[in-house]
Amino acid sequence: MDPIEAVEADVRALAAALLARGVRLVTAESCTGGLIAAACTAIAGSSDWFDRGVVTYSNDAKTDLLGVPGATLRRHGAVSRPVALAMAQGALARAPAGLALAVTGIAGPGGGSPDKPVGTVWLAWAVTGQPAEAVLLQLAGDRASIRLQTVRHALQAGLKAL
Repeated sequence: MDPIEAVEADVRALAAALLARGVRLVTAESCTGGLIAAACTAIAGSSDWFDRGVVTYSNDAKTDLLGVPGATLRRHGAVSRPVALAMAQGALARAPAGLALAVTGIAGPGGGSPDKPVGTVWLAWAVTGQPAEAVLLQLAGDRASIRLQTVRHALQAGLKAL
């Protein structure tokens, strides 16, 4: 299965789970720049289960649109567990949805550091009535590959969260 077909299969599986539970999805994306939302809305009928996607590439956008505290960004940096969790929680609080997926990371080719190299991605999810969760991904490849891998991980995490 080629990567695009794999993403479509992931979207369809998540869509079926969302529909079965009567839950809608919201996404909060940084390093993927809206690719998760684009993958979801590429499927006909996605308006039945996809509510909205927010691209919060800058720190100001994370604060303004998702309520990520400035102190959290300053203390931990945008690519961190606390910021990913706050993004997911903020997205869920601001949308009529039952599942939020959030990603923040370094897709490269620049921007990495010894403690946060290119390919470092934090993925978080929040489900109504449950504590938000997050996982650290250490991905390899070029920018396009890291972003595509992130989309797949996010969709799969959403499915598991439900």
